[in-house]
Amino acid sequence: MKTLLKLTVAALLLTALVGCISINGSHSWDDTDWKDTQEANRKIISELAIGTERSNALMRLGTPSFSEAFVKEGEEYSVLFYRTHHTESDGETRKDETTPLIFQNDKLIGWGDDVLSSIQL
Repeated sequence: MKTLLKLTVAALLLTALVGCISINGSHSWDDTDWKDTQEANRKIISELAIGTERSNALMRLGTPSFSEAFVKEGEEYSVLFYRTHHTESDGETRKDETTPLIFQNDKLIGWGDDVLSSIQL
């Protein structure tokens, strides 16, 4: 009887562990999650004003998909990339699916690839 009880408990524990691995091992976007995220990001970005503090943008948008920073001619620039549009269903966010927000000395000076290109020249 004790052996049967031990086997039953072991089977239940094994089933529970396998379920945890399956659930926690999945990092793919739920179809509505990434669409909702993109829509929310586009809306918030469209409401930002030139001169917005970097900390305010981070508070409103959360952690960016990517970030970069550099110094040019003594000015500090930081670039936060937020997912705003879908290009390929590969399960990952790529830079070409993001909109860059460009900050000079922690103040928003613009967003978009054209603005970023003009700064990096």
